[in-house]
Amino acid sequence: MSSARPVPRSSRLLTALRRYPVLLALVIGALFMVLPFLIVTVNAVKSPAEYSANGPLSLPEGVYLDGLKDFWERVDFGQKLVNSMLISGSVALGAVILSVLNAYAIGIGRIKGRTWVLAFFVLANMLPQEALVYPVYYLSKEAGLYDTRLSVIIVFTVIQAAFGTYLLASVLGQFPREIIEAARIDGANKWQVLWRIVVPVSRPTIGVLLVFFFIWTWNEFLLPLVMLISNDNQTVSVALGVLQGQRLMDATMTNAAALLGVLPAIVFFLVFQRTLTRGIAVGAVK
Repeated sequence: MSSARPVPRSSRLLTALRRYPVLLALVIGALFMVLPFLIVTVNAVKSPAEYSANGPLSLPEGVYLDGLKDFWERVDFGQKLVNSMLISGSVALGAVILSVLNAYAIGIGRIKGRTWVLAFFVLANMLPQEALVYPVYYLSKEAGLYDTRLSVIIVFTVIQAAFGTYLLASVLGQFPREIIEAARIDGANKWQVLWRIVVPVSRPTIGVLLVFFFIWTWNEFLLPLVMLISNDNQTVSVALGVLQGQRLMDATMTNAAALLGVLPAIVFFLVFQRTLTRGIAVGAVK
């Protein structure tokens, strides 16, 4: 019985040296991504006088929270936060459910004209939002949904579901037919096959879509700006843009607004990071 030959020390050293440039590039890339957030955080806790005297790259001498407090009260940030959470959460959940139903019919049901249907969803996903502004505005006016959070939820649910349907249909198109046939032999109907077999197996991909849909909807600006004109219905991104456009904020308050605007999305991403990582890893293995 032959034993495994030990790897020469020179080969191990050469492999380690080859990895160092990659690690260094990853560290530099991470710093470039984190540095803007750190600068915004530092400037959010500076006083306007300190910002003017020392510039944006200096460290704060103390913690100045009046900028955060003033911005919170000026835009009623609590209400804007509730609106964004409600809209983003509803869109993420609704778009995932709609994507699963569509993809089940296209990927496993094998409906007629499957290729053309998928091409339609790809085309719909490529349309710029500027082309949707007037039709969505007109339809919401006719339906009596203008300036309501429900109108934005419906629009973005359909938009996000177009991408989700295309992605999930591609995944479910490779779903093992033997598992489905075995379930049907055991007496499972189509709904039972979907919710007890297809959805649990596709949970990693569905989790990735849920995270993406929430963050994408949270960052939307154009359609909420057009559809939500009342102060009580506006989202965080719209409130930031409107107040900034009115030039009512100094540099410290601007950084405080940016910090409060991006912080919930970062927290949501960190909470569901394991779900996102697991889904990407499973997709890579497949």
